[in-house]
Amino acid sequence: MAQQQGQGAGTTTVAMMSRNPSYYYSGEGELSLAVQRQDSLYRDASRAGQHEQAHGEGWARTLRLAFQCFGVLYGDIGTSPLYVYSTTFDGGIRHTDDLLGVLSLIIYSFLLFTIIKYVYIALRANDDGDGGTFALYSLISRHAKRLASTAEERAQWVKDLLENSRPVRISLFLLTILATAMVISDACLTPAISVLSAVGGLKDKAPHLNTEQVVWVTVGILVMLFAVQRFGTDKVGYLFAPVVLLWLLLIGGVGVYNLAAHDVGVLRAFNPKYILDYFRRNGRHGWVSLGGVLLCFTGTEALFADLGCFSIRSIQLSFAFGLVPAVLLAYAGQAAYLRVYPDHVGDAFYASTPQVLFWPTLVLALAASVVGSQAMISCAFATISHSQAMGCFPRVKVVHTSRQYQGQVYIPEINLLLGAAACVVTVAARDTVVIGEAHGICVVLVMLITTLLLAVVMVLVWRVNIGWVLVFACVFASTESVYLTSVLYKFAHGGYIPVAMSAVLMGVMGVWHYVHVRRYKYEMERTVSTERVRELVSRRELQRVPGVGLFYTDLVQGIPPVFPHLIDKIPSIHTVLLFVSVKHLPVPHVDPSERFLFRQVEPQEHKLFRCVARYGYRDRLEDARDFVANLVERLQYYVRDVNLYGAAANNKVSYPSSRCDSMGIPKSASYAERLQLQRARSVAMLHSHSQHQQQPLPQQLGQLLQYSASTGEQQRRSVYAEEMLTPAESFSEMGTMAASGRQLMAVAVKMSLEEMARIEEEQRFIQREMEKGVVFILGESEVVARPHSSLLKKLVVNYAYSFLRRNCRQGDKMLAIPRSQLLKVGMSYEI
Repeated sequence: MAQQQGQGAGTTTVAMMSRNPSYYYSGEGELSLAVQRQDSLYRDASRAGQHEQAHGEGWARTLRLAFQCFGVLYGDIGTSPLYVYSTTFDGGIRHTDDLLGVLSLIIYSFLLFTIIKYVYIALRANDDGDGGTFALYSLISRHAKRLASTAEERAQWVKDLLENSRPVRISLFLLTILATAMVISDACLTPAISVLSAVGGLKDKAPHLNTEQVVWVTVGILVMLFAVQRFGTDKVGYLFAPVVLLWLLLIGGVGVYNLAAHDVGVLRAFNPKYILDYFRRNGRHGWVSLGGVLLCFTGTEALFADLGCFSIRSIQLSFAFGLVPAVLLAYAGQAAYLRVYPDHVGDAFYASTPQVLFWPTLVLALAASVVGSQAMISCAFATISHSQAMGCFPRVKVVHTSRQYQGQVYIPEINLLLGAAACVVTVAARDTVVIGEAHGICVVLVMLITTLLLAVVMVLVWRVNIGWVLVFACVFASTESVYLTSVLYKFAHGGYIPVAMSAVLMGVMGVWHYVHVRRYKYEMERTVSTERVRELVSRRELQRVPGVGLFYTDLVQGIPPVFPHLIDKIPSIHTVLLFVSVKHLPVPHVDPSERFLFRQVEPQEHKLFRCVARYGYRDRLEDARDFVANLVERLQYYVRDVNLYGAAANNKVSYPSSRCDSMGIPKSASYAERLQLQRARSVAMLHSHSQHQQQPLPQQLGQLLQYSASTGEQQRRSVYAEEMLTPAESFSEMGTMAASGRQLMAVAVKMSLEEMARIEEEQRFIQREMEKGVVFILGESEVVARPHSSLLKKLVVNYAYSFLRRNCRQGDKMLAIPRSQLLKVGMSYEI
């Protein structure tokens, strides 16, 4: 990795348009490690949109996931018939033909936004299987630096805009966290309106129930709903899926009955001319009523955001053959009933249900409304998990609830807050119309932001013709803007609720991200130089303590400033010391074989190493014992690789250090010589892939020779790879040339038994030190604003960020570090 000491976080251009240090490892000119390196991480980042092929999804798995989709994704959309007509015609039906206009609006809004935009466009704009606004943002961030070929020049102007315009980058980041905040707010509103609408049906059979009693019954159901979230999306999906399937069959069947019994002529609403007639007849009132119509496609954003729990094929299959026909028949059936009984619009759903089916319908409506809430709750969990991995949300505990399906998560703290907020909204609003107005603002704002991000993806990633991009943006942005103006018209009637909640969430995310980046920049500018490290560890008074020390730091490009602070206060370090940086990359997964990157800090006899542990934003962190075992195992492979590389290089030609580049390769070497020396670095990596047990070094070399002799046609790769090598990368480099077997044989023959014994002893030394004990050293830096900073900055850093940091999970809990092995080192940073 190119080392650029002293470069701050601000030198990165569009890697993280908000400059999140989690996205990059070096300074100016690098987008991220995921983009710069030609390893599987690079390939994963390049395969966005091919999630199913990557995971080899078969039909059995597709059908299982399609079944779960009903229990997680479709409850919200499927229960919309409970309240769409009553909310749209809150002042009553003025003309019976207005039903045809509203039904036509429902049909074509459902077709345009839910089917075309989300199911057949947005789902394909995924980040290697993950959806949502943060996934789109991650996709844009990575691809902004990858335009090199002539075929990509059409997107050059977008790339330049994102790189060179700071207002554009900030605006894109703010739009992303606004959409995230709205999704989280919607996770409070959806349970409230869904359950309250279903419970309201009790008044038909129990007229003595008053509004307050209905509200408290709703609160009780909400408490149970959020209590079962800890069992995970997998179990909840299997539990609720049969309920939603029965619900969809019921409302579809009732819809067919109403069409046959009352007015099958409402199917004329498939003619869009009734939309024009509706607006011509009602004018401003028709425009205001759009706030109720948009409730028919609430929950569509969850289809996209929860993609990590499922797959494109499973969603499309269950959506086309299960949800669409049932929901459209339900809306058409209610319209047919209301054409005959327009006075029943306030309770259109239950009034249009045959009396013999009332109680089964009520029970299923209660169950389905609970399921409808599940979609947005799961969506909120997934969104917060992504934003936390990208450094945009305070640290919370993320529990992966399924070993089979990686994207299914549960966040206890967020679940508690969402449940409390949903109950408060229900008790305060006491009416579905008020909650519906708030709900609508969340839905349409998220959809509008998704449209803008999708347009950028079309230009930057898909490289679609600019004409088609403009058509897409104009059609969807214009129609969504009309819906937005409609719901904003009733801002004072409930629209302020999600706006207030989102403002608080945006403030939290903005404060956390701002200080997080400024702190990283402070450390970057004060990294300890190699000469300073050599001076520190060479002190006579410095004591070496037996065991392995893992010094956690956010830095990747150097030694953190807290290290000399530790040496000054406690002049002792462990025999083997590793500076470990845990980084979440903007890709869903990092292969475990490529988890760790190493580099040794000179001089070698001091046993100081730098290590980067790479995780995708859907990877789970191991517990401390497994983490240490994996890290030490990979460190032993790295030590062997470095020593063998040195031996191989010495057996070739001896060059003065002044004539070598940073990788130890002679500057005058030919391309072929560079390839040969580069391959020699990979001599001992096959073992890390084929086995997990240590073997004598000669036996390992024999395996490598046998493998290399059988390699066929290989690809050529650049010798200018990063200095930190993973075992997998070294292994792939070993197998990239047809003649590697003969060259490895030459290395093995020339290497003396003494040299092999020394390498093996160094590996055993590291193992013995680990067995003596491992201590986790955690730098606890207190961040404060400089004395002459502005009042706003002092409020943000000294109070807001300090409050968030004290009340969120601490680093040792996030990393699952045992308290008995934890050593904290405190230091103050002035930013």
